[in-house]
Amino acid sequence: MKALLLAATAFLAQPAAAETIAITGGTVAIGDGSQPIANGTVVIVNGRIQAAGTGIAIPAGARVIDARGKWVSPGIIAAVSTLGLMEGYGMPEVNDTSAGKSPFSAAIDISTSINTMGQRVADERTDGITRAFVFPAAGNTMFAGQGAVIDLGADTDPITRPRAFQYVELGEDGASSGGGSRPAAYVLLHAALAAAANPASAEFVNKESLITRQDALALAPVIRGAMPLLVHVERVADIKAVLALKTRYPAVRLVLVGATEGWMVADQIAVAKVPVIAAALVDLPEKFENLAATQSNVGRMAKAGVEVAISNADISEGPYESYLTQYAGNLVALTKMRGMQGLDWGAAFATITSKPASTIGMDGEIGSLRAGRRADVVIWDGDPLELSSAPVSVFIDGVAQPMASRRTKLRDRYLDPVERALPKAYDR
Repeated sequence: MKALLLAATAFLAQPAAAETIAITGGTVAIGDGSQPIANGTVVIVNGRIQAAGTGIAIPAGARVIDARGKWVSPGIIAAVSTLGLMEGYGMPEVNDTSAGKSPFSAAIDISTSINTMGQRVADERTDGITRAFVFPAAGNTMFAGQGAVIDLGADTDPITRPRAFQYVELGEDGASSGGGSRPAAYVLLHAALAAAANPASAEFVNKESLITRQDALALAPVIRGAMPLLVHVERVADIKAVLALKTRYPAVRLVLVGATEGWMVADQIAVAKVPVIAAALVDLPEKFENLAATQSNVGRMAKAGVEVAISNADISEGPYESYLTQYAGNLVALTKMRGMQGLDWGAAFATITSKPASTIGMDGEIGSLRAGRRADVVIWDGDPLELSSAPVSVFIDGVAQPMASRRTKLRDRYLDPVERALPKAYDR
């Protein structure tokens, strides 16, 4: 029995081999902002995209998938996610997002604890989500720690890039964990960055300090520009305060997260060349810091020249990554409404594919069907930005993924509402 268990574990740990695949005849969305291509072909070789578009030769020996009547696209990227770090609410045993009792903050590396065996990952994968930026949450300071990029493949090796970015909470959420007010949080922020610029200094290491030497060392790549600094801010004043960091630390690769009032200072964000992972379609003043919320926020920032991705950050219904296609589709719908600012189809789809990848410097690896990118490919039964559409096949790194999850199994079990025996769980 032990030998069988070991063999099964070894099998699960090894992902299926990538094939040479040609997906033909479908409507192809490259994901780079361009418009869909009718009757296109996508070729996958050794887990990478070899070519996508029209007039593409099919390699000898390739497995051909007929996608006529379907759409083919890169996988969706969940740009702000807790997948693999939190399985559900009200269950602290499976929630590793925050470490309020730890003496460390920026030094925390969440990639060591990503668990993709839970139900959420399979659910989101079957909805076309193939990669996620996994965010920690602020604990004892507004420095939440180092986030990771993961894939949602059905294997035990989910980490695409550990320590992919440093995440900081400012604004309303960061004020309480940064000393009780925004001014206090900014003092700590600047003190931490100064320590990171000179981590050999012992000045900041004492019992009263909220930044340890380990934290300063973890922030040192941020100062050098080797690691993006993602900062959650919403209101105009906080956005401007964060942009001012570029003056003192010009090498820092800032990324704004949320930025509900970003449209009001879009020109300044564009001049600073700071990308934004925006809260998608937040249009209600649920907090004092987003009183100027509007559904046109993303469209107006993009029109001003800001590189914008979208996420489900600040969406009150919950962390449902599968909603991203709906949000992108709504951005297209806004172009048809008088007085509103949205995006065309190609630009909207890019906000959930290539744009998230670009914000953290990974667009050469993921997020589109351009040659050389990882072959994260989804075949849909219709336009992926329409609510009625759903994936029929998902590939991650060129490997076909299972299309079943606990949700689909429950659906299938109770799809036929007739009287029957008790559910299987009660028979055991």
